[in-house]
Amino acid sequence: MTSPLHKLMPDVLEHRGIWQGTYRHIDIEGNTLDVHKSRVECIFPEEGEVVYIQRNQFEWDDGRIFNVAFDGIIKDNRIYWDTETFKGYGWVASPNIFLLELERKDEPGAWFYESIVMGADKKHRARTWHWFKNGQCFKRTLCDEHLIT
Repeated sequence: MTSPLHKLMPDVLEHRGIWQGTYRHIDIEGNTLDVHKSRVECIFPEEGEVVYIQRNQFEWDDGRIFNVAFDGIIKDNRIYWDTETFKGYGWVASPNIFLLELERKDEPGAWFYESIVMGADKKHRARTWHWFKNGQCFKRTLCDEHLIT
């Protein structure tokens, strides 16, 4: 059996592997709110309902580590997630751009819109999150990553 992503959005499969990078959270004035290292593993199972698995490890300079994993399924021709902290969906906007619209369950009223832009070498990508609450942007997340496997 082949994952439906091969037909529905084959370009998203370019994100397979382990990505290492740095997350920077900034407020709307550009002030740094948080910076931490990341290790993001993207897996695309060939069988079963789950078509996307992501495992994240975040590490701060003070030694804190946070691990999280979540699964995505196909719903309405998009990858759909419903986790403890967020729910929403993602889709391919162009061969090198994957977009997500996610509601934060752990921060009532907050949404973020993420773009993941793949570099031409398929070994670097840039992620930008725009966080909204009450219709206004209140912070952004910037992430630069490179493929390590």
